[in-house]
Amino acid sequence: MTTDTPAPLTWLPPADERWRATVADFAAGSIGPRVRSMDETGQVDPDLLRELFKAGLMGIEIPAAYGGVGGDLFQVVLGIAEVARVDPSVAVLVDVQNALVASALLRHGSGDQRRRQLPRLATRTVAAYAISEAAAGSDAFAMETTAYPDGPGYRLSGTKCWTSSAREAGLFLVFAKLHGQGLTAFLVERELTGVEVGEPITKLGLRASATCEVRLTDVKVKRADVVGGVGGGEVLAAETLAIGKLGIAAQQVGLADGALAAAVGYAGARHQFGQPIGDFQGVSFPLARIAAELAAARTLLYNTARLIQRGGAPAERLREAAMAKYFAAEVAERAASQSVETLGGNGYVSDYPVAKFYRDAKAGKIYEGTSNMQFRTIYSTLEFQRPSQPSDQAAE
Repeated sequence: MTTDTPAPLTWLPPADERWRATVADFAAGSIGPRVRSMDETGQVDPDLLRELFKAGLMGIEIPAAYGGVGGDLFQVVLGIAEVARVDPSVAVLVDVQNALVASALLRHGSGDQRRRQLPRLATRTVAAYAISEAAAGSDAFAMETTAYPDGPGYRLSGTKCWTSSAREAGLFLVFAKLHGQGLTAFLVERELTGVEVGEPITKLGLRASATCEVRLTDVKVKRADVVGGVGGGEVLAAETLAIGKLGIAAQQVGLADGALAAAVGYAGARHQFGQPIGDFQGVSFPLARIAAELAAARTLLYNTARLIQRGGAPAERLREAAMAKYFAAEVAERAASQSVETLGGNGYVSDYPVAKFYRDAKAGKIYEGTSNMQFRTIYSTLEFQRPSQPSDQAAE
């Protein structure tokens, strides 16, 4: 390859490869031994949470001056994927922290907000993104949480549902309809009077990732805690959720990678009829197909991350993020399913990792926008030129 030949999309510069390898080693050594117990207890090990901060995984894009790693969006994607390869539940925690809340503050927060909040997020405080409600899921902007001016600040009331990382969170980014001024985002401290976090709900998968209701009753917040400007909530949500979809795509690519690795390893070690089962086409060909699909999903993920990082047009960023999330979720579900089938009866029990990958994979087609919502976004941003209508004369 000559020096002027563009590098392959999946080629990683040395700094990115070192970061990927560092996260992979951390995930294997610190997360791997805890996966089963965290899944069974339904919570992230508190010691692991401290280790995640120490390893820089909770502040990947936060500048070093604020205590973070000082990386970029592409390294956020790499980190999420490597964590998800071992445990998608922990990857949710890393994703929400970096791709949603820290990302919102870095790109839309004021200087004061960044100075106050980023050092906490990088070193000790878990954050959560509170937008969904019982009657406002896919139609997130139909929310009923309200905010009213109150002297030097505002009062917030409402109930948020499906809030990931809520049990551990010390800070929430809450979206509410500000009376007379539109959707607005607020930083809400957990210890404020009127904030109540419900018990985690029991889920099919991603069990160690705490998903809770967050109830707000006349919660007083300061004007300095409005993120993205009064009435700027829709723009903030759209832009942060584009990066959030990228984080979900990274989760799904990592999950598919972990599931495929487990299946291929098993196919090489398991013998039947005097040979490894991987020697049979009925086992090897489906795994080969998954490998090809995973390569395509990773290529789309990397390209989308670089496009968003370079600042493409808003419609283009939304479309590519939706495509990456949709496709990665499809591949992850197929990879997890095929891996279970490859292990046969062993794939159906918790002694092997693929059963958990199978349970975890389903969420990828649901949260941060169902696959149908991704199709809606993709179609609405297509820019192909439509053919002109034939004239009456031509029609004759």
